[in-house]
Amino acid sequence: MKILLVYPDYPDTFWSFKHALNMIQKKASLPPLGLVTIAAMLPSEWEKKLVDMSISPLRDADIKWADFVFISAMIVQRESTHETIARCHKFGKKVVAGGPLVTTEFEEFDEVDHLVLDEAEVTLPLFLADMEKGSARHIYTSQERPDVTKTPIPMWSLIKMNKYASMNIQYSRGCPFDCEFCDIVILNGHKPRTKTTEQVLCELDALYECGWRGSVFVVDDNFIGNKKKLKEEILPALIRWRKSKQQPPSLFTEASINLADDDELMRLMVKAGFDRVFIGIETPNEESLVECNKTQNKNRDLVAAVKRIQNFGMEVQGGFIVGFDNDPASIFRRQIEFIQKSGIVTAMVGLLNAPRGTRLYERLKKENRLVKGFTGDNTDCSLNFIPKMKTETLINGYKNILNTIYAPKQYYERITMLLKEFRPHYEVRAYQLKLSHIVGFFRSVWILGVVDNGRKHFWKFILTVLVKRPKFFPLSLILSAYGFHFRKVAEKINRKCGTTVSNGVANLENV
Repeated sequence: MKILLVYPDYPDTFWSFKHALNMIQKKASLPPLGLVTIAAMLPSEWEKKLVDMSISPLRDADIKWADFVFISAMIVQRESTHETIARCHKFGKKVVAGGPLVTTEFEEFDEVDHLVLDEAEVTLPLFLADMEKGSARHIYTSQERPDVTKTPIPMWSLIKMNKYASMNIQYSRGCPFDCEFCDIVILNGHKPRTKTTEQVLCELDALYECGWRGSVFVVDDNFIGNKKKLKEEILPALIRWRKSKQQPPSLFTEASINLADDDELMRLMVKAGFDRVFIGIETPNEESLVECNKTQNKNRDLVAAVKRIQNFGMEVQGGFIVGFDNDPASIFRRQIEFIQKSGIVTAMVGLLNAPRGTRLYERLKKENRLVKGFTGDNTDCSLNFIPKMKTETLINGYKNILNTIYAPKQYYERITMLLKEFRPHYEVRAYQLKLSHIVGFFRSVWILGVVDNGRKHFWKFILTVLVKRPKFFPLSLILSAYGFHFRKVAEKINRKCGTTVSNGVANLENV
């Protein structure tokens, strides 16, 4: 049996980091972890090939080669997924589809031959057994939450590691919180299910033995869902593992803001190699936090919490949302002020949308406020509901946030703020300097210091770093590259949606 695994094209969004990756000659941020894990679940005697369409185009020859085409995608990849399915059917190939997109919107994918939904550890074996008997059904679904200690090590041999900026592993599934707008609990449940210490180390070993020495993203939606196990088992084991390796990878993950309340946990995470953490801040407006049931963020000084985490040695990346029913007219200015004060450089701001199946979706449906499908990209100015705030005001306010926080002056000020608070736990490690590092350095400096319109601010910032904080030069250059990408995407959003912004700086007086 010949199996082609396809990851549809990922559009150019804030999350793609496309323009920053181009500087270091990488094609994508992360490989499709779900598909390489699915590959490891398939019979070992089957031939397998993987095409990540963000890395290389899907050729007709690839489709013709296959007996079955397996597709997995996220919501933002919807358009490419439909196109890929149509291409496969054109050549008479059977398509098997799963993943977040198809699981939440399976009614929209009736053309797929076999829908293997929910968590593959449960539904994929059922499909494979029926396929062997020649009686495979159209749809497989289950509410059972599988034991992730049975999940195999991903089949990394299928990907071209040198095309990616980072690798990824998964330690847990599920989140103990219940934010109204989030579909994670729909897909993975409330109770965090964790892998064993041995599994985590084996997955890291697999990447290390493949030659990977870069960063590794622990993709859990809330890494700290089970703090006790982290403190007693996982993090101490990771610390020992790092000490046994030359050039161990740095780690980054996602967590909730209550991480700031636990000094021991933060110390262990930093010693284990974590230097970045993405946190859903959402909004500084307390009434909106109550509205969306973001209980972990309520009744606390969010700026102080962010800086506390930075002080312990982890850069905080943040997610922000505007468009809540309780957002006041001042929310745009308040979001900008919060982001600038906190020193969150990678600040991902989006419009509220209601993914299918969430409590928000059901509430808005009852209120007759849903208007169209969720694009999966909450930064493209699309809304799938009627907001309480005037839509024009919301869209203009949102664009003003983007054009302010990503403007060169404000952006470099934010990096400077981060560097004042950041206390990284650097280890002395011997890195092998490669030609790609040198090329990436000169490409970055050329684009940021010569081509980019923000070059004046770049040189002022980077020269100050070289004089006052030289150890932060590599990080500063990386964050500067991110800023270039964010500005490019913001420009695309302004072209698509129109803009009331002048010279890249928000006119907040009109909001």
